[in-house]
Amino acid sequence: MEKKTISPAVIRRLPRYYRYLGELLDQEVEGISSYELSKRMHSTASQIRQDLNNFDNFGHLGYGYNVKNLRDKIGEILGLDQSRNLIVIGAGHLGQAIANYAQFERMGFTLTGLFDINPDLAGKEVRGIPILMLDDLDRFALEHRVDIAALTIPKSAAQSVARRLTGLGVPAIWNFAHVDLEVGEKTVVENVHLSDSLMELSYNLMSRSRDSK
Repeated sequence: MEKKTISPAVIRRLPRYYRYLGELLDQEVEGISSYELSKRMHSTASQIRQDLNNFDNFGHLGYGYNVKNLRDKIGEILGLDQSRNLIVIGAGHLGQAIANYAQFERMGFTLTGLFDINPDLAGKEVRGIPILMLDDLDRFALEHRVDIAALTIPKSAAQSVARRLTGLGVPAIWNFAHVDLEVGEKTVVENVHLSDSLMELSYNLMSRSRDSK
């Protein structure tokens, strides 16, 4: 059977569904219709149905969705039913903020290593994880499974570190450096440009100001 191609836009919306369904579970909501979910998410019921129909028939006509089952299935689609070991390269303010975000562990992402080049940080701990020097990266990768490396380093160093990670067999890079990385096909990269999001917010703010005049 030919594998169905899913739109990247649909994939980008799945984490949002997962988050809202988690909030419903916390509120002990067992079932919800696409209409009710759309009101909470400020979306449309037809958009939700179209998105979810890309994967399976999660709901039943007239009954809606079982919240726990739907969240579990979306979690499987996103790979959250598997544990992932995460390291952070760059133990400055952003790197430590990522390391301190305990919510990641609830989704199966476990922080296993922190690296930096600043000798003043060597041996200091973040949530019980000692900061190692970047020179220790190769040895660490040989001794531990590394699924994802988060890069919170200057863009001038990001590409060379990315090549090093690729050579070590690290399959995924979560890149916060302000540069789009070029890596081989075997490595998955998610580039996160915080300034892009801020500029988009600025545009929306200006647009609202113009519309109110």
